[in-house]
Amino acid sequence: MKIGSPSFLDDARLRRLFEALDGNGEDLRVVGGAVRNHFMGRPVSEIDLATTAKPETIIARAKAAGLKSVPTGIEHGTVTVIVDHTPFEVTTLREDVETDGRRAKVLFGRDFEKDALRRDFTFNALSVSADGTVYDYADGMKDIEAQHVRFIGDPATRIREDYLRILRYFRFHAAFAKTKADAGALTAIVENRAGLDGLSRERVRAELMKLLETAQAHDTLSLMSSLGLLMPLINGVFCLTRLSALTPNADPLLKLAAVALLKREDAARLQDVLRLSNAETQRLLRCAQALDFLHGARAPDAQRTREMLLHFGRPATLDALHIAQAQEPALDWAGALENATHLPEPKLPRGGADLIARGLQPGKALGEALAHLEKSWIAAGFPESPQEIDALLDATARIYAK
Repeated sequence: MKIGSPSFLDDARLRRLFEALDGNGEDLRVVGGAVRNHFMGRPVSEIDLATTAKPETIIARAKAAGLKSVPTGIEHGTVTVIVDHTPFEVTTLREDVETDGRRAKVLFGRDFEKDALRRDFTFNALSVSADGTVYDYADGMKDIEAQHVRFIGDPATRIREDYLRILRYFRFHAAFAKTKADAGALTAIVENRAGLDGLSRERVRAELMKLLETAQAHDTLSLMSSLGLLMPLINGVFCLTRLSALTPNADPLLKLAAVALLKREDAARLQDVLRLSNAETQRLLRCAQALDFLHGARAPDAQRTREMLLHFGRPATLDALHIAQAQEPALDWAGALENATHLPEPKLPRGGADLIARGLQPGKALGEALAHLEKSWIAAGFPESPQEIDALLDATARIYAK
């Protein structure tokens, strides 16, 4: 059907790709997310294509047109073609021969309909040719109009082909749906949820973090919890009420912290179960430490906030305050968040060398003296004048010098 040529077809780089690979016995179309997002009125960030041509033909035609090609996934039929420094993934049509719930054995094909109907959801089966003709083999446009997520064909069959589709269902539901979750899909998901255990943690992490990016993350995770899916994914207890009250523009890792970071040990558990990076794990750990510092206290005043900035740094202080606000929304956190955003991070202006100059010896006593000096400096209101700091150093040295 022709619905009006999608705007992404006006891209000169894409037109050049069509000129190189389309026609002369081969058919090239834009497929997947670019088509879906265009008709949903969402940004199109990258354009993937499918073709009847086999990988060696893609490479030969690209070379003839003066385009560079990279066999990024040639065993699966994918060649990346570079047009004016922009990569386009071009994949040969495929037909599934055998699946084990994680990966499929495929044969290359030439039938766009068969290729479309092996995909997961109806709106992901859309394709568009160079002249703007839209091919809709699974009534995907109908589901886009209804803002409904629906598996292609039998949901259980689609899920057993790749159990990651359970998580993809919830991710797309959170991102796109304005209707209730499909009853048939939920039944199939519950019946096949054991298949999630066989997925790599990296794939689970990728889908969960994408789900957390959405505005409907709370409602969707609540649905997953009601089906017994959430606790096995994060391997621990969780708190969805904090997520519901969290600032809407929170990033996915902060949302994860709101859901699953209830004690310091949770940072290491989440790193293991979701394959978080060391930097992500350290962020969660420092956030947990800052939350412990806040435990049982009301929203901190400027002095207390500066102490948090000293001990944990600005990012962890802000993370902890946002989660604390979500946990206790009745309290007034505005002042603390303002202070945490704009106050300079304090730094103890003197150190061990100044205490050694006053007679202390390196060792355990020096460490204790430094801790005492820092506490005294905090209690004095973070003074900066040399006279006040010298007085604190002298007082500390009198206590710890032998």
